[in-house]
Amino acid sequence: MVIPGLIRQAQQWLRKTPERALDQAYEAARMIVAIEDEHFDGNPISPQYGNYGQSAQAYFQGELQKYLNLITVRMTEFRASSAMLRVSDPKMIEIQVNPARADAFSLDLIDKPALFFRKLRFVDDVLSRYRNRDTSPTVVVIKEPGAAMPLADAKMTVKGNGKGQRDRSAAKTDGPRAAALSDRANILPRSILRTFDRVRQDLDPEAETQVVQNFRASRGTTTTAVKFLLLLVIIPLFTQQVCKNFLFGPVVDYYRDQTQAEVFLNVEMEEEALHELQQFEERLRFEVLIGTAAPMSEQTIEQTVRTKATEIEENYQRRSADAIKNVFSDIVAAVAFGFLLVLRRREVAALKGFMDEIVYGLSDSAKAFIIILFTDMFVGFHSPHGWEVLLEGLSRHLGFAADRNFIFLFIATFPVILDTVFKYWIFRYLNRISPSAVATYKTMNE
Repeated sequence: MVIPGLIRQAQQWLRKTPERALDQAYEAARMIVAIEDEHFDGNPISPQYGNYGQSAQAYFQGELQKYLNLITVRMTEFRASSAMLRVSDPKMIEIQVNPARADAFSLDLIDKPALFFRKLRFVDDVLSRYRNRDTSPTVVVIKEPGAAMPLADAKMTVKGNGKGQRDRSAAKTDGPRAAALSDRANILPRSILRTFDRVRQDLDPEAETQVVQNFRASRGTTTTAVKFLLLLVIIPLFTQQVCKNFLFGPVVDYYRDQTQAEVFLNVEMEEEALHELQQFEERLRFEVLIGTAAPMSEQTIEQTVRTKATEIEENYQRRSADAIKNVFSDIVAAVAFGFLLVLRRREVAALKGFMDEIVYGLSDSAKAFIIILFTDMFVGFHSPHGWEVLLEGLSRHLGFAADRNFIFLFIATFPVILDTVFKYWIFRYLNRISPSAVATYKTMNE
């Protein structure tokens, strides 16, 4: 019994060699990024970016050299082991608990082969900043066409710290890359190999423990993302209301009372008040003439209209004061929203992974439906009316006069730009990640 156990452990250790080597190279790359963020403001480790003495520069260069050498060795180990072994794809595991038995699980394994790609791309991005050094190695990048793994991305991001982990690969996705390991010709079809991998994992005695760990990590990521999404909505609204009612409200009211400020902030508000008063007077005279109201003398009608004018004046004074309060309160709320995004980078990454998981987990028809819904709503034939109402409401909220020329210019330019961005996203990213969804979108759109 001892010898088969040792053989099984040796086989497991050998199978995990590519993943273990990649993880060590990835951690070394993260250490380099941590030094860049903490001591060089995110710039490469170089004397031209840091105001340090010779001793400190020598220390930083030594640390850089150490981590670069470690990456070189581990990537060499990764390439050698992955050439002999099949790199197992990461899995996202959905667990359904049988309510009859607490220890019964129904497992559904779903392929999500993007974790290795993200790690290798991160390592390659770090190494690309030091290509001119003698120690610059060549990194082989795994590229899985049409694969998306939002959950794996979220797991990888949440485990890192806030400073040392940044996604710098967006600007380098078009650069030259080595041949992908997944693009190599296999003797057997990949579906058969994935079936063997699934059977092997089902027979693995540690599969249940790994399933529970993955489930807990996924549940923690989802909980973090949902809580942070609620914070992004609640904190700016709460900040805006508190500042408006308790901070800027008393100051604005006191200043307007002391200086006897104008009732109307713009001509449009004055025209609205005059139109409202005119309608009231005409309605009152009409009701008196048709007999639905008690007969009134001209003096009584004038006194009633004067009372209504006073009410309208008070109403527009409050509207003008509220508009001024809204300007300052909205600025503070926007600053609070920005601070949340800057200070909670870990939660932002978890939220991004959570949203990616939802979006990319939809069926092709659902993706096409959502794309058509959003495009028709914001850049479609009827969208100008919605933008007009939105801009007029925003102008009224901030106390500005609605400039028709600006609104028409905005409607003539911004939806066009937004439509171009939608089309570029579909062509550049969605067409690579889910070509079938693009085909379904074109069919539904036609």
